[in-house]
Amino acid sequence: MTGRPPAHVLPVRVYYEDTDAAGIVYHANYLKFAERARTELLREFGFDHRGLAGETGIAFAVSRCAMRFLAPARLDDLLAVHTDVIDLSGARLALEQRIHREEQLLVRLELTLAVVDLATLRPRRLPETLRQRFAAAIAGS
Repeated sequence: MTGRPPAHVLPVRVYYEDTDAAGIVYHANYLKFAERARTELLREFGFDHRGLAGETGIAFAVSRCAMRFLAPARLDDLLAVHTDVIDLSGARLALEQRIHREEQLLVRLELTLAVVDLATLRPRRLPETLRQRFAAAIAGS
């Protein structure tokens, strides 16, 4: 990762529903936190899932996800989900997401998202305006 700030940061509070009986965040809930952060990144870019589906007929599908768990989050922790756009091609987007508690890195995710046509569920190119926003995030502008 570069020394520049992440493309997007989402604060997330850990609630009781996010934890197991020991008060530790259940592993699958990190995926939910990451999904929320990707949705908010999209909103920050001026788009939303419903609008993209209705206006362009596209959606994003996770085609690859690798997670590295480094330390647990616990009930009432305030987390920050950092999202960076790493790479993009016509119908593919690579992201890195890091979940922190203060300065401590807890979980690192590497994801590939496929852009799919909702009617056919086949790959489809990103709309140009959205592609430009993702490309600008890679460049750090």
